[in-house]
This record gives sequence, structure tokens and C-alpha cells, in this order.
Amino acid sequence: MSKPFTVRIGVRGYEVDTQGHLNQAVYLQYGEHARWEFMRAIGVPQDKLIASGVGPVALETTIRFLRELRSGDEVDVSCVFEWPGGKTFRVRQEFHRVSDGVLSAELTAVVGILDLEQRRLVADPAERFRSLATNLELLDL
Repeated sequence: MSKPFTVRIGVRGYEVDTQGHLNQAVYLQYGEHARWEFMRAIGVPQDKLIASGVGPVALETTIRFLRELRSGDEVDVSCVFEWPGGKTFRVRQEFHRVSDGVLSAELTAVVGILDLEQRRLVADPAERFRSLATNLELLDL
């Protein structure tokens, strides 16, 4: 895949903290929004995923803050899934300020796919996505 999937988001005034920059918790919301938009783009919207009996579960999330985002800024949030093998996969996301392309933050998450009936992680999340997705090129599988 040559270019990662991205979603553009405008920073709203009520999302900033007392220093005037994007509140740290909102980065998680932006990341989550970009991940669900990515899922829709690969052909696995939330209702399809749940109907198949599974759902995503975040096991670890790390955010590295590099440059501030302020009210009125626009930010492109990327989303790439990586498949190291086993029951988990990684989601890598970058937050680039649109006005100058500056990398504002990096988010890395370790994620699994939970079998909603058994309440256990599925053994091979890449294979589960392969069976559900309609856009495997974007998924990089």
C-alpha cells in the first residue's frame, strides 16, 4: 500500500484544554474515529463486524505528543493495521497538522478481535478480517 488511509478532522474549540491545545483524551477519540472510518473503507462497518459475532478490543494504547494542535486547526489522522501474527495486531496512527504537514502525535495500539459469545480473542485476527473485508488492498493482507 503506497499511502495510508487518512481522515481529516477539524479541531473544535470545546476540545482544547486550558493551555489552548487539543486535550490529550481527544486524541484517543480522533484515533477511534479514524479506525472506524478505516473499517468502513475496507468494507467492515461496525454493524457487519458485530453481526459476525466479533468485536475489536483495545489491549494497549500509547500516544506520543510531538507538536500542539489548536482550535481551528485541521488534522489528518492516518490508520494502518500491522499483522505480526498471533492473537493481536497493531494499529499505527499519525496525526499531521494540515496547514504545514507537521507530525503532531503518534498513536500505537495493540488490538485483538473478541469472540462475543466465547469472550476470548480469536486465534487469527488477520484471517477474520480477510474473510469479512471487501477491500483487502487497503487492509494490506
